[in-house]
Amino acid sequence: VPRPRLIDRLNQGLHRKLTLISAPAGFGKTTLVSEWVDNIRSATESESQIDNRIAWLSLDEGDNDPARFMAYMITALQTIEANIGKGALSALQSPQPPPAEAVLASLINEVAAIPGSIILVLDDHHTIESSPVNNALAFLLERLPPQMHLVIASREVPPLPVARLRARGQLTEVHATDLRFTSAEAAEFLNQVRGL
Repeated sequence: VPRPRLIDRLNQGLHRKLTLISAPAGFGKTTLVSEWVDNIRSATESESQIDNRIAWLSLDEGDNDPARFMAYMITALQTIEANIGKGALSALQSPQPPPAEAVLASLINEVAAIPGSIILVLDDHHTIESSPVNNALAFLLERLPPQMHLVIASREVPPLPVARLRARGQLTEVHATDLRFTSAEAAEFLNQVRGL
């Protein structure tokens, strides 16, 4: 079922640092973000722009290791720009990796030099229980380049500076109450799927 009211909310949030989509399992978080990403890609391709390029990282329990998390995040960003984060990636693979802040500072500087907008989607963030990974994400959010937007889909509100971002007007939120079907959406679903 198309969700134009939610797609509009996500589009309006692109000028903010973070879009947080949090709801229990089965509420359609990933489906909504996928639909939104498809709409953005279609619009970008039809206009032949480099704006709003999207990197997607689906997280799991193994990504609680900070070095692995950052390596996968850099690899996701390399789908947008092949050379981004090469130095940071090789530093992460060294026997003595540098602190996360140093790796992220280098990555942030490289992202800041890229033209056009970048959207980084982190799906299934609820699988991340590691404080160092969440601290790295908080560091990234505080220093996010203006052309980068972070989208987090999770079953719960992550332990990030969400209240601070909300107070600064840098957060777009979509929760379970927003993801519930309206009467019109429920009718459309039942008519399409069940042929009622």
